[in-house]
Amino acid sequence: MKVLVTGANGFLGTHLCAYLAARDIPCRRAVRRPDQSGGDTAAVGDIDGATDWAPALSGITVVVHLAARVHVLREEAHDPLAVFRRVNVEGTAKLARQAAEAGVRRFIFMSSIKVNGEETFARLFGPDDQPAPADPYGISKLEAEEVLRQVARNTGIEAVILRPPLVYGRGVGGNFTRLVRLVRQGWYLPLGSVRNRRSLVGVENLCSLVFLCLGHPAAANRVLLVSDGRDVSTPELIRGIAQACAVAPRLLPCPPFLLRLLARLCGREKEIRRLTGSLQIDDSRTRSLLDWQPPLSLAEGLRQSVCRDE
Repeated sequence: MKVLVTGANGFLGTHLCAYLAARDIPCRRAVRRPDQSGGDTAAVGDIDGATDWAPALSGITVVVHLAARVHVLREEAHDPLAVFRRVNVEGTAKLARQAAEAGVRRFIFMSSIKVNGEETFARLFGPDDQPAPADPYGISKLEAEEVLRQVARNTGIEAVILRPPLVYGRGVGGNFTRLVRLVRQGWYLPLGSVRNRRSLVGVENLCSLVFLCLGHPAAANRVLLVSDGRDVSTPELIRGIAQACAVAPRLLPCPPFLLRLLARLCGREKEIRRLTGSLQIDDSRTRSLLDWQPPLSLAEGLRQSVCRDE
């Protein structure tokens, strides 16, 4: 087996390549621009419908497609959906077609739970739910899933689609890192009254599932949801981060409706919605089909996320 990992110099790609190397799985790193990492690396340039993947695919058995245009906090594109589609849909379609032509056996696609929607209420998101993406990123991931399934039907390549929630771990950026920084610096956070439930997945747990999907026969042509298995409220997450950082959590009570009102006035409604709303995943099918359990607990995953180099 030889694996091509796209987006190999990103947060998840870096962890996955290290995970595979530790298990003696030959891995080729696909990156947009040449870097100094050495080893088996293929620079493919910008990713869209015109990318030539043929040199990177030579001798490859399984593709793990992580490269994507992800969330942009301050979107400047005139037509964001068109930009997301160019990378996430057209780029995925071209890679899948060329992979099939090159004799690749399996294509593992890192999608997102945002394909299901932004928030759960009475029931958890499941793999068979009617998709309901609410932003350009989620829409593009759904369309990429659909084009991948079409390629699989036409060519026989096995498609495995993974939909994780927020992925945390050492080196992650975005909102999680900002939250860790605020907790570590001792900021008082007005989130003590939030009673939501959210699914998360640690990067090591996600890598362990990808590793299992490289060859597990039951993963073929499946949509697989994944999480740590322990859903937490925002205050519980903050306490967990504080414990990992060895600092005291500083939570102030504030009614969630008031937080949302203030956020709307400040133009930060989406960010507060993620902190106060629920998003829960039912990944029981993944666990039963593949006999998989996340190797790390939430507490250990958080400890690895916030630890600093000596």
